[in-house]
Amino acid sequence: MQLPTNQEIYTESWESLSKHEQAPEWFADAKLGIYFHWGPYSVPAKGSEWYPHYMYYNDHPLRAHHEKTYGDPSIFGYHDFIPMFNARNFDPKDWVELFDRAGAKFAGPVAQHHDGFAMWASKLNPWNVQDLGPKRDITGELASELKSRGMMLITTFHHARNLQRNADNPDEWEGWNSHFPYHPDFATSSTDPELSKLYGNIPADEFYLYWMEQVKEVIDNYSPDIIWFDSWLNLIPEKYRLKLTAYYLNNAQKRQQEVVIGYKQTDYPKSVGVLDIEQGGKKDLSDSIWLTDVTLSDRSWSYVNGQTYKSAKLVLRNMIDVWSKNGVVLLNVSPRADGTIPVSQREVLYQIGDWLQDFGEAVYNTRPHSKYGEGPAKIDHGRHGGQSATVKYTADDIRFTVSKDHKTMYLFFLGKPEIGKRLNLRRTLAVHHYPTPSPIERITILGSEVEVLWELTSKDFFITIPDAVMNELATVFKFELK
Repeated sequence: MQLPTNQEIYTESWESLSKHEQAPEWFADAKLGIYFHWGPYSVPAKGSEWYPHYMYYNDHPLRAHHEKTYGDPSIFGYHDFIPMFNARNFDPKDWVELFDRAGAKFAGPVAQHHDGFAMWASKLNPWNVQDLGPKRDITGELASELKSRGMMLITTFHHARNLQRNADNPDEWEGWNSHFPYHPDFATSSTDPELSKLYGNIPADEFYLYWMEQVKEVIDNYSPDIIWFDSWLNLIPEKYRLKLTAYYLNNAQKRQQEVVIGYKQTDYPKSVGVLDIEQGGKKDLSDSIWLTDVTLSDRSWSYVNGQTYKSAKLVLRNMIDVWSKNGVVLLNVSPRADGTIPVSQREVLYQIGDWLQDFGEAVYNTRPHSKYGEGPAKIDHGRHGGQSATVKYTADDIRFTVSKDHKTMYLFFLGKPEIGKRLNLRRTLAVHHYPTPSPIERITILGSEVEVLWELTSKDFFITIPDAVMNELATVFKFELK
């Protein structure tokens, strides 16, 4: 198909690639997506999705567990889990219905984690879900269901770390930058044509091309609206990143598709991609759209036995904070190896979805106010930058959003406000600080006709909490503006 002459053709330079819209409007409107860590590492259901890494480590608890449960890793390697990853209960329609009910506007798989296993029907990677394990095209089935509901597709890639980078350092075979520790006793050092691809034991230049061609295969087969890269992308030489990015953007342009590239740290120029902060968020309002990936569970991203979960209250209030600061949330769920999404996870998603059903007007298609909010919540530092995604908020913490036409503003109480209490929001809404975009006509509790008393003076802004039902998770007041 020939590109129209009036369309930009992207070349392999950051200057050219920066001409694409870094965060299209649909993405800024979407606010919430869901993805999932699910693969052969879900079979042992122990530790985390890093089980394939630590099962080979000397003196690590997961090594002891592996030897006790499955045998020595020289006999039972990570690849031996793949036939056990059967996904017999995987129902793409049910999953997408769940994601839709939770309020997500985009969703999709961890297409390939650090472990080298492809969650799509790959002709390049012999270790893939169509040929092994489930023997189904997981990504393809989900993409079809998402399209039928008008939802966007995200595919995430973590396999930049899969290359064996310790083979020449026998004294450092448990090194950090290779997912699989290299050791002659294990399949991680195998030169078998297929095993070497799973364990990344191939020449570096061959690996970089293999890394890129797999992402291109997903682009060609499924046309993802978002491709997202985990850390260690900086370990891929720049020429491959440039080539892949130009390929993605040019193909999207042919399809008249507005796409997003998610990245971490400094792995992409901010003019090209959307910055993602893992398990955290910005401490202040951002001029540009950004992203955070957070997980429902308290620890592992993949399913593990005995897993515990954050409450809907904790997750939702932290998401509101993200939305008020010009961010988008990518929420992770953890299916079991058999394809079941546990009830405990579903219940949290239902609560979030029910809240968004009632108050989504204040979330979707909105933009931040000139001040994100105020309140006494203690902001903890996140491990990966910014602030932690587990900040505990109360009704004394407030956040704002504004409709795109600036005719409506929304105030979120990150808790259940006290009836009859008169608040002075001088630091945010006073005329000499961050007033509403235009004069206020009236204020109501969103979802009702209950009016809220307010008073604007030369230096203060007072609001009185009416005698009405307040939401346990977060109550929203709607400001109708002139």
